[in-house]
Amino acid sequence: MTQPEPTLWIATETCGLGPYRADLIETYWAWEQDPSLLVGYGRQAPESLEARAEGMAHQLRGSNVRFTVYDLAGDEPQPVGVTTLLPDDAVRTAEFVIMLGKEARGRGLGTEATRLTLDYAFHVSNLRMVWLKVLAPNTGGITAYERAGFQRAGVLREAGYWLGEVCDEVIMDALAREFSGPSAVKALFGR
Repeated sequence: MTQPEPTLWIATETCGLGPYRADLIETYWAWEQDPSLLVGYGRQAPESLEARAEGMAHQLRGSNVRFTVYDLAGDEPQPVGVTTLLPDDAVRTAEFVIMLGKEARGRGLGTEATRLTLDYAFHVSNLRMVWLKVLAPNTGGITAYERAGFQRAGVLREAGYWLGEVCDEVIMDALAREFSGPSAVKALFGR
């Protein structure tokens, strides 16, 4: 039995965003157990699948904007990660979080997924600013965020740990008024 084609809300030629899916809970959980993600997020303990399933139920009911990231380079879309916007509706801003499985890293999909999420944030959710925190030693992540449109906004000194060592946490932001380049959302309307 074949799986139905996933719903893609917005996409480029090689990357797409679709809904967060309960049927992918084990896939999301497996990505989250990767030690390089545990280090990158500053989280120190893996999570059981049962605990993750409880968290998923809460996430599906919440107000956060969550996407499954798809690699579109092959014959069929493959889920490779998740992006999330944690909105603060009172001020029209949101925190951005991304998680990519190992198979998706180093190929530009993180940058594309980040850019598509910003596109959605600014042109569908009508946010005026999106921000993130990243541990300073995560230079690959910082570069991907900059390519997607984020800028460095500040530093929280000694706010995190990287491989057992205290490190700074970099704050980055992206503004709707500065978002440039092609928009997958506007393209849906012929703009």
